Parts: sequence; structure tokens; C-alpha cells
Amino acid sequence: MKSFRNVLTAMLLTAGAALTAGAALTAAAGAPDAPSGPQGWRHHGGVLHMLSRLNLSDAQKQQVKDIVAAARPQLESLREQMHANQLQLKQTQPNDPNYASVASQASQTQGSLSAQMTAQQAELRAQVFKVLTPAQQTQLAALEAEKRR
Repeated sequence: MKSFRNVLTAMLLTAGAALTAGAALTAAAGAPDAPSGPQGWRHHGGVLHMLSRLNLSDAQKQQVKDIVAAARPQLESLREQMHANQLQLKQTQPNDPNYASVASQASQTQGSLSAQMTAQQAELRAQVFKVLTPAQQTQLAALEAEKRR
């Protein structure tokens, strides 16, 4: 159970780090009150934490670990690209003659990276959801609805 929590914590940190890199993501976790992204996947009371309340079998836990491990490199790469993009904009001074161009390019790049991150996180969530039994899927939906209240 401890190693499963470690995998979940790593996923939360990866997703959280990506979101704090300055991306304004949509609520891929299905939480309408999540203004800065799929909060259900990054906060301690989020979806990954909720998975621990579903009594997953050892096989399910391993499948989730494998899914998360497979997704981690791409999520980390996107997070690093988003960070580098924000850093480039922050390192350009507003009185720089090219500032408007740099800001425009950074905005477009950030939008594209943000869309990729949202798609990756949604795919990750969908893959994990498929691991659950129908009863666990229903239970997870109820837990998510309760969290949104």
C-alpha cells in the first residue's frame, strides 16, 4: 500500500508541478469549479486520493502504477517546456523592442502546451478509469460529486 501511495504522490506532484508552471488548464477532471486545471488530480482530496478509497485489488494497483509510470515522461516533458516558455517571457523586459512579439509567441506556445497537457491528463484519467470495475466507477463518480459540493 505504501508503494501505491508513493506512485499516487508522484503523479500528484507531476501534475501539480505542470499546472503551477503557469498554465490555465480546463477542468479535465470534470470538476466545474476547478478554475486552474484538473484539480481533482492534483490535490490531496483529489481523484487519485479517492482511488485509495475504492479498495483496488493488487492487480488494479499495479495497472494504475504502470499507467502512471508510462505517462510520467511525457507529462514531465510538457511541464518542463511550459516552465521554459514562461521563463523566456519573464526574462524579456517590457521595454525590450521585441517584447510584444515574445509575449505573443509565449502565449501561443503556452496555449498549445496547455492543450497537450490537458489531453495527456484526460487520457491518463481515462486509462485509469478503465481499470476500475463498474461498481468502482460508480463509487468514484459519487466521491467526485461529493467533493464538488
